[in-house]
Amino acid sequence: MPNPEKVQKVEELRQLIAQSDGAILTEYRGLTVAEITALRKRLRETGGEYHVVKNTLFKLALGREQGQKLDQLLQGPTAVVFSTRDLVATAKATSDFFRELRRPGVQIKAGWIDGKVYSAEQVAEIAKLPPKEQIVAQLIGSLNAPASNFVGTLNNIIGEFVRTVQAIADKKAAA
Repeated sequence: MPNPEKVQKVEELRQLIAQSDGAILTEYRGLTVAEITALRKRLRETGGEYHVVKNTLFKLALGREQGQKLDQLLQGPTAVVFSTRDLVATAKATSDFFRELRRPGVQIKAGWIDGKVYSAEQVAEIAKLPPKEQIVAQLIGSLNAPASNFVGTLNNIIGEFVRTVQAIADKKAAA
């Protein structure tokens, strides 16, 4: 018979999984309460949440197929970083925090994004990507550049025409 508290926890985890862009599995052994609080504060700024989870409950929340994909990684104490806004910023905040902490037991185990498992090295590469806002700005700039160049060319043609007409008018006025 399932424990009502565990059933509720599994449901909460399912909701977090549904709302998030992805998750980063971490080894948290050796973190103090103050350090976990500092990490949670840093993650909150990026739209991330840090939850210490029971492996079996997390597997249940993921479902049978997804739980089997992460079965090898869900060994020992596990905490999960859920990203609800910008996965890149959340991965960067987590990676930076663990690097600054310099504790051998505290590390990123793996990432789980759109049902696909990523290694700790791949999560580190994701953390190196530029922020979402910068990527969007670059994309808009790239899309806007041809139109901007076209408008500039038209302005030059019209300007040349106006200057030519003005030069003819000045020449006729002088004669």
